[in-house]
Amino acid sequence: MGKFDLSEVLENLGAGKKTKGGKSRKSESNPAPPTKTVGQAEAPDTNTDLARIEENKELGIILLDRGIITPENLSDATRIVRQTPSKTVEGVLVELGADGVEIQKIVAEYAKLPFERIDPQNPDTYYLKFLNKLGMEFCKSNLVIPIRKKGSRLVVGTVNPDDVFLLDDVKRRLGVRSIKHVLVSEQDIIALIEELTDGETEDYDVNEILADVDEDDVELVKDEVDDSSLEDAESSPVVRYVNHIIQTAVNEGASDIHIEPDEKTMKVRFRIDGILFEMMNPPRKMHSALTSRIKIMANLDIAERRLPQDGRIRATVQGRKLDLRVSTVPTPKGEKTVMRILDTRSINVPLGDLGFSEDTLMIWKNQIAQPHGIILVTGPTGSGKTTTLYASLQQMDLRKLNVSTVEDPVEYNVNSITQIQTHEKIGMTFAAALRALLRQDPDVVMIGEIRDKETAQIAIQASLTGHLVLSTLHTNDAPASVTRLINIGIEPFLVAAAMNSILAQRLARRICNHCKTEIKANEETLEFLALHGINSGKVMEGQGCNKCRETGFSGRCGLYEMLLLDDFLRDKISGNPNITEFRRICIERGMVSLRQDGFKKIAEGITSVEEVLRITESTI
Repeated sequence: MGKFDLSEVLENLGAGKKTKGGKSRKSESNPAPPTKTVGQAEAPDTNTDLARIEENKELGIILLDRGIITPENLSDATRIVRQTPSKTVEGVLVELGADGVEIQKIVAEYAKLPFERIDPQNPDTYYLKFLNKLGMEFCKSNLVIPIRKKGSRLVVGTVNPDDVFLLDDVKRRLGVRSIKHVLVSEQDIIALIEELTDGETEDYDVNEILADVDEDDVELVKDEVDDSSLEDAESSPVVRYVNHIIQTAVNEGASDIHIEPDEKTMKVRFRIDGILFEMMNPPRKMHSALTSRIKIMANLDIAERRLPQDGRIRATVQGRKLDLRVSTVPTPKGEKTVMRILDTRSINVPLGDLGFSEDTLMIWKNQIAQPHGIILVTGPTGSGKTTTLYASLQQMDLRKLNVSTVEDPVEYNVNSITQIQTHEKIGMTFAAALRALLRQDPDVVMIGEIRDKETAQIAIQASLTGHLVLSTLHTNDAPASVTRLINIGIEPFLVAAAMNSILAQRLARRICNHCKTEIKANEETLEFLALHGINSGKVMEGQGCNKCRETGFSGRCGLYEMLLLDDFLRDKISGNPNITEFRRICIERGMVSLRQDGFKKIAEGITSVEEVLRITESTI
């Protein structure tokens, strides 16, 4: 952290000079700050500007004195507020990484209002009757929440201390006589509303929709293209049914939606925690209309049924912005449609929550902090590679680094990162995009996947010329990535020189916390446990409940195989080693295999023996 002159920072905020006692002088023209939002930008007005300057000064001094922010935070916030008057000091500080709850406590203290926390998991913390009457969208857009009844008064929480007109509006909407105003944090309001809306669906009966479809609203779509296909696709029951499918998938936490036709039936399956579950069986006559509706949403050609098509749907489901990646392929029984749900919340996961062991997490954080070299994440499709890479990028200081990505497709839009979409038909390949990026003065480059020799060569050159390169590769384990690059056509000595580390990963289902119980292991399980150094005769198992769809599993965690290259291994790679021998050497030098990491998580009660055996190969 550089040195900052505190008096200069406060001067930029309008604080003036500090007195000898360390306290700043208040402006004589405005001795008492009015009760306005701290740092709130207003229309140009001399008195208002002076008040805002005074409030910024007071807030900055308090936050600095209590160690909630650093002089660097305050300096950056001051600069941003000067350039963007619509922003508030406290809002900018939160964007820069300061603790929003602690800042809001100071704002409440300054405004002489009570401050309260809201627990989304505790149903006694909010007043559901009034919350539903106000409406979730109103509360979310205005950042207001009715908390509880206190005597004859309703306790209402807002983010800003001067929400007088908002409180009057709330009082009018709810028909209450008196309101007690408290301050709450924005993150608590958002968390509560998301918790309450997670299980909601649109207010209609699916059976009623199917009854409507069985009548004349949706006609049987014949194999030949006719003018009725577009009309059927846009009919109300079909539109509502497609919406119902997407909403249900989001509520169930699905990652993919499969719409699969058969000769006389049709099924809709969701991939939840890596496993496909059959969820719906709409009438077969709806297939063509459903497919056409999805194509319309994804801007695809509804008349083309002989060729595969790919598209993208941008949708808002219960206030959450989602992207759905759509793929259709022709089959003898009709077009099969698969939609992958891309939810930005799934990549906003801290590295520490992905399932890394303490040692592996420390090594990985050290690796992504290196100034140059190649770091690979390897595993099959759907093993969480993209999530790991994005979580790693967000661990970096994006304000000071130029971070760029080349992807096919760009699955998640992330602020402060330059993202490039490849387009092979017009020559925008991984290699071409990577060449262009290297002329953009990057510090860190993420490549969606190394698929060919040309991309691999440019990635190697970039790493050897002072850039940190992160990428994925489709191999079964970490050591196999080395031989894969050599087989692509990269010289072994270049692989040895450029490679820093390789992380292989899989996703294992977590045992459901709501029905987790300890049971005595059977003989076969005991043998596997003993083989991996676990002497306990008991293991955890999910009994199945309504929270986990009676499967005993809810959510997933990562299993990791971390290969850190040292000088000895680099020498071995230069000699183009046999993969079996190279893997044996890596394990002898301390590499923990995927299965070994899986059994560590079994011992911790996170997953089951059957789950680890299902997704990993034996290395013993």
